[in-house]
Parts: sequence; C-alpha cells; structure tokens
Amino acid sequence: MTEAVKPPKKPRGKAVLLEDKCIACGARCQSVCPVDAIQMNDAGEPIVDASRCIGCLKCVKVCSVQALQMSFTPEELLILQQLAAAAPAESELPEEDPEEAALRKRLAVYRGVWVFVEQTGGEAAKVSWELLGKGKELAEARNCELAAVVMGDGVEDLCRQAIGYGAQKVYLMDAPVLHHYRTEAYQRGVCTLVEEYLPEVILMGATGLGRDLAGVVATKLATGLTADCTGLSIDEKGNLMQTRPAFGGNIMATIVCDKFRPQMSTVRPHVMTMPPFDPAAKGEIVREPVPVTEQQIPVKVLQIMMDGGGGAEVDISGAEFIVSGGRGMMGKENFAMLHDLAEVLGGVVGASRSAVDAGWMPPDRQVGQTGKTVRPKVYIACGISGAIQHL
Repeated sequence: MTEAVKPPKKPRGKAVLLEDKCIACGARCQSVCPVDAIQMNDAGEPIVDASRCIGCLKCVKVCSVQALQMSFTPEELLILQQLAAAAPAESELPEEDPEEAALRKRLAVYRGVWVFVEQTGGEAAKVSWELLGKGKELAEARNCELAAVVMGDGVEDLCRQAIGYGAQKVYLMDAPVLHHYRTEAYQRGVCTLVEEYLPEVILMGATGLGRDLAGVVATKLATGLTADCTGLSIDEKGNLMQTRPAFGGNIMATIVCDKFRPQMSTVRPHVMTMPPFDPAAKGEIVREPVPVTEQQIPVKVLQIMMDGGGGAEVDISGAEFIVSGGRGMMGKENFAMLHDLAEVLGGVVGASRSAVDAGWMPPDRQVGQTGKTVRPKVYIACGISGAIQHL
C-alpha cells in the first residue's frame, strides 16, 4: 500500500524593504515584530535581519505605505506555484482578519474634509483660506465633500467668503456666546458638529487659537492630532499622510492616524498656497444651533485690550524678500550688511534661533520651527548651518 504524499508546507518568506518607499513613520514596523528582527537606521528606515524573521506578516500589514513586502527564494516560489495550482480557486483569497474588518467598517462611516475658519472680530485668519485650498486637494483625492466650519457672533459673511475659497458647504454657529473665543464654548460647538456629521479629516491653523482648540477637540474625540504639518496628502488606503519636522528639524516624519477618526492636523500660516477667490462660487450654508449657553461657561471675558504695536516689531511672515543671518555672522555688528542688502531688495532681515538666542536680533525676526513660518519669493540665508527650515 502506497503512503499518501504530504503536500509541501507553505513557505512564509522573509520581510524586505522596498527602495524609496519608507516614510520614516516612527518605527511602527519595529514595534510589532515579535522576534526583534527589525532595527532602525539613522534615517528612520527598518533593517530586517533575515536570519531572525519568521514571516509573520505583522510588519507588512502595519506599514501604511506598503514599503515592506515578503520575499521568497526560487525554491519557495516554486512551492507556492505548486500549492496554488493544487488548491481550489476560492482558497486563493486570504480570509480577512476579523479585527481589520471591524475597523474598516467603523471608519467607513466617516466622510468629508473640514476646515475650521478662525476669526477675530469678524475677520478671518488667512491661514483658514490657505487650508481650504489644501482641503480641496484632499477632498478630490478622497472623492468627498469639502466643508468649512464658521463660529462666532455676526459672522455669516465669512460663510460666503469660505464658499468663494472653495468650500462646498459651510456649517455656521452664530450666537453672542461665541463672540469672543473661549475654549470650552468652541470645543463644545466643534465636537457637537463632528459627532453629528462624522468628518474624516479636520484642518486648523497652527495659531494660538488653533493649537488650543485642536488639542481639546482631539482629546474630547479620542483621536489623533498632528501639529505644525508642512505637507498633507492621501495614501493608497485613503489615510491622511501628515508630514512635519521631527527631532529638532533633523528629519521629516510622516504620521498616519489609520485607526481613529477624524484625522486632525494643524498647519502654520504661509505653508500652504492661498487659493484664488471665486465670487461666483455656489455653496450651501447649514445653520446649526449652539449647544452651550453663557451660564454654562465658567470663563467670562471682562475686557479686551488690543496691542497697539508701536511699530517696534516687524512682521516677517508676509515679506516677499528676506535676508536671514545665523551664527556664522559672528556678531551683532555684522548684521548691518544684511540690513543694507534687505533695503536694496525692498525686504526685511530675518534670523536663525542661534542668532536670536545670542541677542543679535529680536525674537520677532526668528525664522524656523520655533519662530515664524515664511513664504517669500526670495530667501537668502547667510551664516546659517543648513537647518531644514532654512532650505
């Protein structure tokens, strides 16, 4: 009697990194490896020890940009071909992981890109219009609607401006309790809208108000928030890829919030391009009730004192020509030549953090991650060591 021949065991292969695919997302692949087969190099990319890899696929599944894949030897590929030929057609498709299926179903209900329109005294912050331009790109990539959120007192005119800058729909909360920005009132308003309409992406300006509001909203909604983004895009799986400087600006990290919604980002002014205004644009204004009363807000605004300015500070963020100096200028007196050059160009003088810390230039002239974000036509850096913010 002839014994039955056992089919060969299905090979598992080894994980390998595809060239130029890794986005240095923060060692997520390393964290899920059960056998410590992955180490990270100085660029934040994984190095796979093939002798330790057991082919469990965990690192491949967790990678949001599919930078890792399984590699097989010629002998293993032959076995896979034999198994595929012998197996029924329906078994060729792997069963979907129950947890992944549940996650996909939970995230599928979130739809749309939102931009929070920041305003003070009825005047919108320009970063809000810049974000509508980027939001339109994201909405087109996701094939969804772009909406704006306007909150305040007597701010309906901002809804029409938002439509002119690209919003297809505007959610308006207009009431005296929202006349001045107070964290709790605005947080309740935004969270109420999110819980009702379930957007998948929310963008806010990385201003004092935006940073405060985005943080409390993300905490209340138990979702992720990436601050000070310099790049936003959509990956193959429909997740928001949020790029920002990390480790003191030494690397650019791309962060993905793939298991929670909405995905929230703040962006500094002048990082994104201002879209053209279309006065003939059409859109829908949805008036929403304000979910909070004055009696429910413990913080009261007693007095508003406007900064007179006095002309002492210079706003470099809107300058078209900037000449910046760093530690290589060797002293405060040497900045005189930069002032002369800036005057000829019709621009202003900026500085690196090192120059500001040394007392050579005032803090309002600082350019960079801990200073101001600029978008000039011409930027000249003198004596600056090459920090990524000045390149």
